[in-house]
Amino acid sequence: MGDNVTPQQRPAQQLSVIDAVAIIVGIVIGAGIFRTPSLVAANTNSETMFLLAWVLGGLVSLIGALCYAELSTTFPNTGGDYHFLSRAYGKRLAFLFAWARMSIIQTGSIAVLAYIFGDYLSQVFSLGTYSSVIYAALIVIILTAINIAGIRMSTLAQKIFTTTEVAGALLVVVVGLFIAPAAEEVSVVQPAAAVAATPADASSFLGLAMVFVLLTFGGWNEAAYISAELKSGKRGMVRVLIISILIITVVYLLVNLAFSRALGHTAMAGSDAVGVDLLRQVWGPTGVWLIGILVAFSALTSVNATIFTGARTNYALGRDFKLFSILGKWNSQAAGPVNAFLVQGLISLALISLGLITRSGFETIVEYTAPVFWFFFLLVGISLFVLRRKAPEVHRPFRVPLYPVLPAIFCLSSAYLLYSSLMYTGVGALVGIAVLIVGFLLQMFFQAVPTLELNQPNI
Repeated sequence: MGDNVTPQQRPAQQLSVIDAVAIIVGIVIGAGIFRTPSLVAANTNSETMFLLAWVLGGLVSLIGALCYAELSTTFPNTGGDYHFLSRAYGKRLAFLFAWARMSIIQTGSIAVLAYIFGDYLSQVFSLGTYSSVIYAALIVIILTAINIAGIRMSTLAQKIFTTTEVAGALLVVVVGLFIAPAAEEVSVVQPAAAVAATPADASSFLGLAMVFVLLTFGGWNEAAYISAELKSGKRGMVRVLIISILIITVVYLLVNLAFSRALGHTAMAGSDAVGVDLLRQVWGPTGVWLIGILVAFSALTSVNATIFTGARTNYALGRDFKLFSILGKWNSQAAGPVNAFLVQGLISLALISLGLITRSGFETIVEYTAPVFWFFFLLVGISLFVLRRKAPEVHRPFRVPLYPVLPAIFCLSSAYLLYSSLMYTGVGALVGIAVLIVGFLLQMFFQAVPTLELNQPNI
Protein backbone atom coordinates (compact mmCIF):
# COMPACT_ATOMS: atom_id res chain seq x y z
CA MET A 1 0.00 0.00 0.00
CA GLY A 2 1.05 3.55 -0.57
CA ASP A 3 2.07 5.59 2.39
CA ASN A 4 -0.67 8.11 1.79
CA VAL A 5 -3.47 5.66 2.53
CA THR A 6 -4.11 4.40 6.04
CA PRO A 7 -6.34 1.40 6.79
CA GLN A 8 -9.02 3.80 8.04
CA GLN A 9 -9.04 5.52 4.65
CA ARG A 10 -9.59 2.36 2.68
CA PRO A 11 -13.03 1.06 1.70
CA ALA A 12 -14.07 -1.72 4.06
CA GLN A 13 -15.73 -4.94 2.89
CA GLN A 14 -19.18 -4.23 4.31
CA LEU A 15 -21.53 -5.07 1.42
CA SER A 16 -23.33 -8.42 1.25
CA VAL A 17 -24.35 -10.01 -2.06
CA ILE A 18 -27.94 -8.92 -1.32
CA ASP A 19 -26.78 -5.32 -0.73
CA ALA A 20 -24.91 -5.29 -4.03
CA VAL A 21 -27.78 -6.89 -5.99
CA ALA A 22 -30.19 -4.31 -4.50
CA ILE A 23 -27.91 -1.49 -5.67
CA ILE A 24 -27.57 -2.86 -9.23
CA VAL A 25 -31.22 -3.82 -9.66
CA GLY A 26 -32.17 -0.43 -8.23
CA ILE A 27 -29.99 1.38 -10.77
CA VAL A 28 -31.22 -0.55 -13.81
CA ILE A 29 -34.94 -1.03 -13.13
CA GLY A 30 -35.79 2.62 -13.17
CA ALA A 31 -38.35 4.85 -14.80
CA GLY A 32 -37.09 3.84 -18.26
CA ILE A 33 -39.19 0.67 -18.30
CA PHE A 34 -42.29 2.90 -18.19
CA ARG A 35 -41.06 5.07 -21.08
CA THR A 36 -39.24 2.94 -23.64
CA PRO A 37 -41.66 0.02 -24.37
CA SER A 38 -43.71 2.24 -26.69
CA LEU A 39 -40.55 3.22 -28.61
CA VAL A 40 -39.48 -0.43 -28.91
CA ALA A 41 -42.98 -1.40 -30.10
CA ALA A 42 -42.92 1.40 -32.69
CA ASN A 43 -39.73 -0.04 -34.18
CA THR A 44 -40.76 -3.71 -34.29
CA ASN A 45 -43.40 -5.21 -36.52
CA SER A 46 -45.03 -7.74 -34.19
CA GLU A 47 -45.51 -8.70 -30.57
CA THR A 48 -43.07 -11.60 -31.03
CA MET A 49 -40.35 -9.30 -32.34
CA PHE A 50 -41.11 -6.84 -29.54
CA LEU A 51 -40.60 -9.46 -26.81
CA LEU A 52 -37.58 -10.95 -28.59
CA ALA A 53 -35.91 -7.53 -28.46
CA TRP A 54 -36.12 -7.60 -24.65
CA VAL A 55 -34.74 -11.15 -24.52
CA LEU A 56 -31.81 -10.09 -26.69
CA GLY A 57 -31.30 -7.04 -24.48
CA GLY A 58 -30.94 -9.33 -21.47
CA LEU A 59 -28.57 -11.61 -23.39
CA VAL A 60 -26.30 -8.75 -24.52
CA SER A 61 -26.31 -7.37 -20.96
CA LEU A 62 -25.38 -10.78 -19.58
CA ILE A 63 -22.45 -11.00 -22.02
CA GLY A 64 -21.31 -7.56 -20.89
CA ALA A 65 -21.71 -8.59 -17.25
CA LEU A 66 -19.47 -11.63 -17.83
CA CYS A 67 -16.80 -9.30 -19.24
CA TYR A 68 -17.13 -7.04 -16.21
CA ALA A 69 -17.01 -10.07 -13.92
CA GLU A 70 -13.55 -10.92 -15.24
CA LEU A 71 -12.30 -7.34 -14.91
CA SER A 72 -13.76 -6.70 -11.46
CA THR A 73 -12.65 -10.03 -9.95
CA THR A 74 -9.14 -9.73 -11.42
CA PHE A 75 -8.72 -6.06 -10.54
CA PRO A 76 -11.20 -5.29 -7.71
CA ASN A 77 -11.11 -1.59 -6.99
CA THR A 78 -13.42 1.17 -5.77
CA GLY A 79 -12.55 3.08 -8.96
CA GLY A 80 -14.28 0.48 -11.16
CA ASP A 81 -14.06 1.45 -14.85
CA TYR A 82 -11.55 4.15 -13.95
CA HIS A 83 -9.18 1.51 -12.56
CA PHE A 84 -9.58 -0.81 -15.59
CA LEU A 85 -8.88 2.05 -18.00
CA SER A 86 -5.92 3.19 -15.92
CA ARG A 87 -4.29 -0.24 -16.01
CA ALA A 88 -5.02 -0.78 -19.70
CA TYR A 89 -4.26 2.63 -21.20
CA GLY A 90 -2.48 4.66 -18.53
CA LYS A 91 -3.48 7.45 -16.19
CA ARG A 92 -4.00 10.11 -18.84
CA LEU A 93 -7.01 8.33 -20.33
CA ALA A 94 -8.17 7.25 -16.87
CA PHE A 95 -8.09 10.89 -15.75
CA LEU A 96 -10.21 11.88 -18.76
CA PHE A 97 -12.74 9.17 -17.90
CA ALA A 98 -12.89 10.18 -14.24
CA TRP A 99 -13.37 13.80 -15.28
CA ALA A 100 -16.16 12.76 -17.68
CA ARG A 101 -17.85 10.62 -15.06
CA MET A 102 -17.73 13.40 -12.49
CA SER A 103 -18.89 16.18 -14.83
CA ILE A 104 -20.96 14.38 -17.50
CA ILE A 105 -21.83 10.71 -17.12
CA GLN A 106 -22.78 10.09 -13.51
CA THR A 107 -23.93 13.57 -12.59
CA GLY A 108 -25.93 13.74 -15.84
CA SER A 109 -27.63 10.46 -14.94
CA ILE A 110 -28.44 11.76 -11.46
CA ALA A 111 -29.98 14.92 -12.96
CA VAL A 112 -32.03 12.95 -15.52
CA LEU A 113 -33.39 10.57 -12.90
CA ALA A 114 -34.10 13.44 -10.51
CA TYR A 115 -36.10 15.16 -13.24
CA ILE A 116 -38.14 11.97 -13.84
CA PHE A 117 -38.83 11.81 -10.11
CA GLY A 118 -39.92 15.44 -10.11
CA ASP A 119 -42.07 15.12 -13.24
CA TYR A 120 -44.08 12.16 -11.95
CA LEU A 121 -44.38 13.30 -8.34
CA SER A 122 -45.65 16.64 -9.62
CA GLN A 123 -48.60 14.77 -11.15
CA VAL A 124 -49.52 13.60 -7.67
CA PHE A 125 -48.78 16.80 -5.73
CA SER A 126 -47.74 19.90 -7.65
CA LEU A 127 -45.65 22.61 -6.05
CA GLY A 128 -46.43 25.12 -8.79
CA THR A 129 -44.71 26.21 -11.99
CA TYR A 130 -41.27 24.92 -10.99
CA SER A 131 -42.53 21.84 -9.18
CA SER A 132 -40.38 19.33 -11.11
CA VAL A 133 -37.21 21.35 -10.60
CA ILE A 134 -37.88 21.80 -6.88
CA TYR A 135 -38.53 18.06 -6.39
CA ALA A 136 -35.44 17.16 -8.45
CA ALA A 137 -33.16 19.44 -6.44
CA LEU A 138 -34.62 18.34 -3.10
CA ILE A 139 -34.16 14.64 -3.84
CA VAL A 140 -30.51 15.13 -4.82
CA ILE A 141 -29.87 17.03 -1.59
CA ILE A 142 -31.72 14.53 0.62
CA LEU A 143 -30.19 11.39 -0.91
CA THR A 144 -26.69 12.88 -0.88
CA ALA A 145 -27.16 13.58 2.83
CA ILE A 146 -28.35 9.99 3.43
CA ASN A 147 -25.25 8.60 1.69
CA ILE A 148 -22.98 10.91 3.67
CA ALA A 149 -24.65 9.66 6.86
CA GLY A 150 -23.05 6.27 6.24
CA ILE A 151 -23.09 3.10 4.19
CA ARG A 152 -25.55 1.34 6.51
CA MET A 153 -28.08 4.13 6.07
CA SER A 154 -27.64 4.28 2.29
CA THR A 155 -27.87 0.52 1.75
CA LEU A 156 -30.92 0.27 4.03
CA ALA A 157 -32.59 3.03 2.01
CA GLN A 158 -31.64 1.21 -1.21
CA LYS A 159 -33.17 -2.06 -0.03
CA ILE A 160 -36.43 -0.28 0.87
CA PHE A 161 -36.53 1.63 -2.42
CA THR A 162 -35.69 -1.45 -4.52
CA THR A 163 -38.30 -3.60 -2.76
CA THR A 164 -40.95 -0.93 -3.35
CA GLU A 165 -39.85 -0.51 -6.97
CA VAL A 166 -39.95 -4.23 -7.79
CA ALA A 167 -43.27 -4.60 -5.96
CA GLY A 168 -44.66 -1.76 -8.08
CA ALA A 169 -43.41 -3.36 -11.28
CA LEU A 170 -45.04 -6.64 -10.23
CA LEU A 171 -48.29 -4.72 -9.65
CA VAL A 172 -48.15 -3.66 -13.29
CA VAL A 173 -47.53 -7.29 -14.24
CA VAL A 174 -50.55 -8.52 -12.24
CA VAL A 175 -52.82 -5.79 -13.61
CA GLY A 176 -51.71 -6.32 -17.20
CA LEU A 177 -51.74 -10.12 -17.18
CA PHE A 178 -54.71 -10.92 -14.92
CA ILE A 179 -56.99 -7.89 -14.35
CA ALA A 180 -57.05 -5.74 -17.48
CA PRO A 181 -59.07 -7.11 -20.42
CA ALA A 182 -56.95 -8.44 -23.25
CA ALA A 183 -56.47 -5.98 -26.08
CA GLU A 184 -57.87 -6.76 -29.50
CA GLU A 185 -55.29 -5.88 -32.12
CA VAL A 186 -56.47 -3.92 -35.15
CA SER A 187 -54.80 -3.84 -38.52
CA VAL A 188 -54.82 -0.05 -38.84
CA VAL A 189 -51.84 1.70 -37.27
CA GLN A 190 -52.77 4.67 -35.11
CA PRO A 191 -51.71 8.06 -36.54
CA ALA A 192 -49.24 8.77 -33.72
CA ALA A 193 -47.37 5.59 -34.47
CA ALA A 194 -47.69 5.51 -38.24
CA VAL A 195 -44.26 6.90 -39.07
CA ALA A 196 -42.37 4.99 -36.40
CA ALA A 197 -44.09 1.68 -37.07
CA THR A 198 -43.58 1.67 -40.83
CA PRO A 199 -40.18 -0.09 -40.93
CA ALA A 200 -40.76 -3.83 -40.79
CA ASP A 201 -37.50 -5.42 -41.92
CA ALA A 202 -34.86 -7.11 -39.79
CA SER A 203 -32.46 -4.17 -40.00
CA SER A 204 -34.98 -1.84 -38.34
CA PHE A 205 -35.57 -4.42 -35.60
CA LEU A 206 -31.84 -4.63 -34.90
CA GLY A 207 -31.57 -0.85 -35.10
CA LEU A 208 -33.53 1.66 -33.06
CA ALA A 209 -35.45 -0.98 -31.10
CA MET A 210 -32.24 -2.41 -29.65
CA VAL A 211 -30.92 1.08 -28.93
CA PHE A 212 -33.89 1.75 -26.65
CA VAL A 213 -33.79 -1.73 -25.13
CA LEU A 214 -30.08 -1.57 -24.25
CA LEU A 215 -30.45 1.93 -22.87
CA THR A 216 -33.19 0.59 -20.58
CA PHE A 217 -30.86 -2.22 -19.45
CA GLY A 218 -28.05 0.28 -18.79
CA GLY A 219 -26.47 0.60 -15.35
CA TRP A 220 -25.47 -2.95 -14.40
CA ASN A 221 -21.80 -2.00 -14.94
CA GLU A 222 -21.99 0.06 -11.73
CA ALA A 223 -21.23 -3.20 -9.90
CA ALA A 224 -17.56 -2.60 -10.73
CA TYR A 225 -17.49 0.36 -8.33
CA ILE A 226 -18.40 -1.74 -5.31
CA SER A 227 -16.18 -4.74 -6.10
CA ALA A 228 -13.67 -3.85 -3.36
CA GLU A 229 -16.42 -3.50 -0.73
CA LEU A 230 -18.03 -6.96 -1.04
CA LYS A 231 -17.84 -9.18 2.05
CA SER A 232 -17.77 -12.30 -0.13
CA GLY A 233 -14.73 -11.10 -2.05
CA LYS A 234 -13.93 -11.56 -5.70
CA ARG A 235 -16.13 -14.58 -6.46
CA GLY A 236 -19.10 -12.78 -4.96
CA MET A 237 -18.99 -10.22 -7.76
CA VAL A 238 -19.73 -12.89 -10.37
CA ARG A 239 -22.85 -13.90 -8.43
CA VAL A 240 -23.89 -10.26 -8.03
CA LEU A 241 -23.68 -9.56 -11.76
CA ILE A 242 -25.39 -12.74 -12.95
CA ILE A 243 -28.17 -12.62 -10.34
CA SER A 244 -28.80 -8.93 -11.06
CA ILE A 245 -29.05 -9.40 -14.84
CA LEU A 246 -31.36 -12.41 -14.48
CA ILE A 247 -33.70 -10.54 -12.09
CA ILE A 248 -33.75 -7.48 -14.36
CA THR A 249 -34.44 -9.54 -17.50
CA VAL A 250 -37.29 -11.48 -15.88
CA VAL A 251 -38.91 -8.30 -14.50
CA TYR A 252 -38.60 -6.53 -17.87
CA LEU A 253 -40.11 -9.48 -19.75
CA LEU A 254 -43.05 -9.74 -17.35
CA VAL A 255 -43.74 -5.98 -17.46
CA ASN A 256 -43.64 -5.95 -21.26
CA LEU A 257 -45.84 -9.05 -21.48
CA ALA A 258 -48.35 -7.19 -19.30
CA PHE A 259 -48.24 -4.08 -21.50
CA SER A 260 -48.51 -6.19 -24.65
CA ARG A 261 -51.49 -8.23 -23.44
CA ALA A 262 -53.49 -5.30 -22.06
CA LEU A 263 -52.75 -2.65 -24.69
CA GLY A 264 -51.69 -4.58 -27.77
CA HIS A 265 -48.68 -3.92 -29.98
CA THR A 266 -50.29 -1.17 -32.06
CA ALA A 267 -51.60 0.77 -29.06
CA MET A 268 -48.21 0.55 -27.36
CA ALA A 269 -46.50 1.93 -30.47
CA GLY A 270 -48.82 4.96 -30.37
CA SER A 271 -48.58 5.59 -26.62
CA ASP A 272 -46.55 8.29 -24.90
CA ALA A 273 -46.87 6.62 -21.47
CA VAL A 274 -47.76 2.94 -21.53
CA GLY A 275 -47.89 2.65 -17.74
CA VAL A 276 -50.40 5.50 -17.46
CA ASP A 277 -52.52 4.01 -20.27
CA LEU A 278 -52.57 0.60 -18.62
CA LEU A 279 -53.57 1.70 -15.13
CA ARG A 280 -56.01 4.34 -16.40
CA GLN A 281 -57.74 1.59 -18.35
CA VAL A 282 -58.31 -0.43 -15.16
CA TRP A 283 -58.65 2.14 -12.33
CA GLY A 284 -59.18 5.50 -14.02
CA PRO A 285 -57.75 8.61 -12.26
CA THR A 286 -56.72 6.48 -9.27
CA GLY A 287 -54.57 4.41 -11.62
CA VAL A 288 -52.90 7.55 -12.98
CA TRP A 289 -52.10 8.66 -9.40
CA LEU A 290 -50.74 5.19 -8.56
CA ILE A 291 -48.46 5.01 -11.61
CA GLY A 292 -47.16 8.50 -10.76
CA ILE A 293 -46.08 7.26 -7.32
CA LEU A 294 -44.64 4.06 -8.82
CA VAL A 295 -42.50 5.79 -11.44
CA ALA A 296 -41.36 8.37 -8.88
CA PHE A 297 -40.15 5.55 -6.61
CA SER A 298 -38.43 3.87 -9.56
CA ALA A 299 -36.52 7.07 -10.29
CA LEU A 300 -35.80 7.54 -6.57
CA THR A 301 -34.25 4.07 -6.37
CA SER A 302 -31.97 4.74 -9.32
CA VAL A 303 -30.95 8.19 -8.06
CA ASN A 304 -29.86 6.77 -4.70
CA ALA A 305 -27.86 3.94 -6.25
CA THR A 306 -26.25 6.26 -8.81
CA ILE A 307 -25.20 8.70 -6.09
CA PHE A 308 -23.71 5.81 -4.10
CA THR A 309 -21.56 4.46 -6.96
CA GLY A 310 -20.73 7.79 -8.60
CA ALA A 311 -18.88 9.14 -5.59
CA ARG A 312 -16.55 6.11 -5.72
CA THR A 313 -15.03 7.22 -9.04
CA ASN A 314 -14.61 10.77 -7.78
CA TYR A 315 -12.78 9.32 -4.77
CA ALA A 316 -10.46 7.38 -7.10
CA LEU A 317 -9.80 10.55 -9.12
CA GLY A 318 -8.83 12.49 -6.01
CA ARG A 319 -6.76 9.61 -4.67
CA ASP A 320 -4.61 9.41 -7.80
CA PHE A 321 -4.31 13.07 -8.84
CA LYS A 322 -3.19 15.95 -6.61
CA LEU A 323 -5.25 18.43 -8.60
CA PHE A 324 -8.39 16.79 -7.16
CA SER A 325 -6.91 15.52 -3.91
CA ILE A 326 -9.81 16.92 -1.89
CA LEU A 327 -12.00 14.18 -3.40
CA GLY A 328 -9.63 11.37 -2.40
CA LYS A 329 -10.42 11.34 1.31
CA TRP A 330 -12.28 8.34 2.72
CA ASN A 331 -14.28 9.03 5.87
CA SER A 332 -14.08 5.95 8.10
CA GLN A 333 -17.09 6.98 10.21
CA ALA A 334 -19.36 7.41 7.20
CA ALA A 335 -17.63 4.49 5.41
CA GLY A 336 -17.59 6.62 2.30
CA PRO A 337 -15.97 9.51 0.39
CA VAL A 338 -17.82 12.48 1.92
CA ASN A 339 -16.10 15.19 -0.14
CA ALA A 340 -16.77 13.26 -3.35
CA PHE A 341 -20.47 13.06 -2.42
CA LEU A 342 -20.62 16.82 -1.85
CA VAL A 343 -18.92 17.74 -5.14
CA GLN A 344 -21.06 15.26 -7.07
CA GLY A 345 -24.21 16.73 -5.51
CA LEU A 346 -23.23 20.30 -6.42
CA ILE A 347 -22.53 19.38 -10.06
CA SER A 348 -25.85 17.49 -10.27
CA LEU A 349 -27.68 20.55 -8.94
CA ALA A 350 -25.92 22.69 -11.56
CA LEU A 351 -27.16 20.36 -14.32
CA ILE A 352 -30.68 20.50 -12.90
CA SER A 353 -30.39 24.28 -13.13
CA LEU A 354 -29.30 23.90 -16.77
CA GLY A 355 -32.48 21.94 -17.40
CA LEU A 356 -34.48 24.78 -15.85
CA ILE A 357 -32.83 27.28 -18.19
CA THR A 358 -33.39 25.23 -21.37
CA ARG A 359 -36.92 24.17 -20.38
CA SER A 360 -36.23 20.80 -22.03
CA GLY A 361 -34.09 19.46 -19.24
CA PHE A 362 -34.69 15.73 -19.63
CA GLU A 363 -33.91 15.59 -23.37
CA THR A 364 -30.96 17.96 -23.11
CA ILE A 365 -29.26 16.03 -20.32
CA VAL A 366 -29.82 12.65 -22.04
CA GLU A 367 -28.08 14.06 -25.12
CA TYR A 368 -25.39 15.52 -22.86
CA THR A 369 -24.40 12.12 -21.42
CA ALA A 370 -24.98 9.51 -24.16
CA PRO A 371 -22.04 9.86 -26.62
CA VAL A 372 -19.43 10.23 -23.86
CA PHE A 373 -20.87 7.27 -21.92
CA TRP A 374 -20.81 4.84 -24.86
CA PHE A 375 -17.33 5.97 -25.91
CA PHE A 376 -15.83 4.98 -22.57
CA PHE A 377 -18.00 1.86 -22.31
CA LEU A 378 -16.46 0.68 -25.58
CA LEU A 379 -12.95 1.40 -24.26
CA VAL A 380 -13.66 -0.69 -21.13
CA GLY A 381 -14.69 -3.61 -23.35
CA ILE A 382 -11.49 -3.31 -25.36
CA SER A 383 -9.49 -3.10 -22.10
CA LEU A 384 -10.31 -6.74 -21.39
CA PHE A 385 -8.32 -7.73 -24.50
CA VAL A 386 -5.54 -5.26 -23.61
CA LEU A 387 -5.18 -6.51 -20.03
CA ARG A 388 -5.17 -10.16 -21.12
CA ARG A 389 -2.11 -9.24 -23.18
CA LYS A 390 -0.45 -6.76 -20.78
CA ALA A 391 -0.98 -8.70 -17.53
CA PRO A 392 -1.21 -12.40 -18.40
CA GLU A 393 0.46 -13.35 -15.11
CA VAL A 394 -2.30 -11.87 -12.91
CA HIS A 395 -4.56 -14.51 -11.38
CA ARG A 396 -8.07 -14.38 -12.85
CA PRO A 397 -10.61 -15.93 -10.47
CA PHE A 398 -13.15 -15.75 -13.31
CA ARG A 399 -12.56 -15.81 -17.07
CA VAL A 400 -15.10 -14.87 -19.70
CA PRO A 401 -16.31 -18.08 -21.39
CA LEU A 402 -15.95 -18.38 -25.17
CA TYR A 403 -13.18 -15.76 -25.25
CA PRO A 404 -12.72 -13.79 -27.53
CA VAL A 405 -16.21 -14.15 -29.06
CA LEU A 406 -18.29 -12.84 -26.14
CA PRO A 407 -16.06 -9.81 -25.43
CA ALA A 408 -16.14 -8.98 -29.16
CA ILE A 409 -19.96 -9.00 -29.13
CA PHE A 410 -19.91 -6.68 -26.11
CA CYS A 411 -17.55 -4.25 -27.88
CA LEU A 412 -19.59 -4.28 -31.09
CA SER A 413 -22.83 -3.50 -29.23
CA SER A 414 -21.13 -0.59 -27.43
CA ALA A 415 -19.69 0.71 -30.73
CA TYR A 416 -23.14 0.60 -32.32
CA LEU A 417 -24.70 2.58 -29.48
CA LEU A 418 -21.88 5.15 -29.69
CA TYR A 419 -22.60 5.52 -33.40
CA SER A 420 -26.35 5.83 -32.76
CA SER A 421 -25.91 8.48 -30.07
CA LEU A 422 -23.71 10.56 -32.40
CA MET A 423 -26.15 10.18 -35.30
CA TYR A 424 -28.85 11.85 -33.22
CA THR A 425 -26.55 14.49 -31.71
CA GLY A 426 -28.25 17.62 -30.39
CA VAL A 427 -27.10 20.69 -28.52
CA GLY A 428 -26.79 18.71 -25.28
CA ALA A 429 -24.33 16.25 -26.85
CA LEU A 430 -22.17 19.09 -28.15
CA VAL A 431 -22.05 20.60 -24.64
CA GLY A 432 -21.05 17.21 -23.22
CA ILE A 433 -18.23 16.85 -25.74
CA ALA A 434 -17.11 20.41 -24.95
CA VAL A 435 -16.92 19.56 -21.23
CA LEU A 436 -14.85 16.49 -22.10
CA ILE A 437 -12.46 18.73 -24.05
CA VAL A 438 -12.16 20.97 -20.97
CA GLY A 439 -10.96 17.92 -19.05
CA PHE A 440 -8.38 17.25 -21.75
CA LEU A 441 -7.16 20.85 -21.52
CA LEU A 442 -6.94 20.60 -17.72
CA GLN A 443 -4.73 17.59 -18.20
CA MET A 444 -2.45 19.58 -20.45
CA PHE A 445 -2.22 22.72 -18.30
CA PHE A 446 -1.96 21.04 -14.91
CA GLN A 447 0.52 18.23 -14.65
CA ALA A 448 -1.36 15.64 -12.54
CA VAL A 449 1.04 13.79 -10.26
CA PRO A 450 -0.06 10.31 -9.11
CA THR A 451 -0.33 9.89 -5.35
CA LEU A 452 -0.55 6.10 -5.61
CA GLU A 453 0.96 3.50 -7.87
CA LEU A 454 -1.34 1.81 -10.39
CA ASN A 455 -0.65 -1.66 -9.04
CA GLN A 456 -2.09 -1.05 -5.57
CA PRO A 457 -4.60 -3.90 -5.02
CA ASN A 458 -7.99 -3.76 -3.34
CA ILE A 459 -8.16 -0.01 -2.77
